[in-house]
Amino acid sequence: MKWREILPALVLGLALILAGCAAAPSSMPPESPTDTSPVLIDQAPWFATFRVVAGAERGELVLAANDGTSGEVYVLNTEGLSLDGPVENGELINVYYDAVLESFPCRFSNVSAVEHTATERDDRCGLYLQVLEDLWEVDSGLNQDITLLGVDLSGLTDLSDSEKAAVTWVFGNAHGLPTVTGTWEELVDQGYINGEELYWEEGCLFSITGSAESFSAEKWRSGLGAYLFLECVGEQDGEGNWTYTVGAEAIA
Repeated sequence: MKWREILPALVLGLALILAGCAAAPSSMPPESPTDTSPVLIDQAPWFATFRVVAGAERGELVLAANDGTSGEVYVLNTEGLSLDGPVENGELINVYYDAVLESFPCRFSNVSAVEHTATERDDRCGLYLQVLEDLWEVDSGLNQDITLLGVDLSGLTDLSDSEKAAVTWVFGNAHGLPTVTGTWEELVDQGYINGEELYWEEGCLFSITGSAESFSAEKWRSGLGAYLFLECVGEQDGEGNWTYTVGAEAIA
């Protein structure tokens, strides 16, 4: 038999062998992907730790992220949730949830659990909210009939961005006013405050600088309309609550 007669048969046989090898199932199972999912409670896909800034007495918690980077404000209604004891303002809690809704403040979808942490309670956000309310009440004519509330907490050294945002939102919400944030100079640059006439027609600027142990606070309406708390000293009790005393008060 000549090669040109047997060559087609050899080629056909080789093709059948290769096809059979390609179609044969592997005897080794496919490699499983590495599971990097966190260990979670109640099968919730996400969890995070938050500071309770306000609302514990109503069950409508205003929360600040505890990750040190977020500037968001969160609200959580605890009605119907299983809690291992009452939640208090100033404590850190873990929240287990499916998603965060795109709203302001942010809200959670399908919260499956809320738990306390072993971290000691520290309600310095409550301290600053009390200072802002005390400023609101004193010489109230300065903030009478305003339609916009300015808040500057940039000078506070012991709150995260999220805690500052939450305190600002709670303060504005308590008085039914929209808020803007920024220093006096920034609000002048943004057109809110008339820097030449030293007057804010629509609003009043509340600011606090320092830390809970030593701070000052001020509300400003104009060059001739301001009230100051100076040399304030804060003190924390054994349960994490803060009180403060004012060293001096001044009127401009």
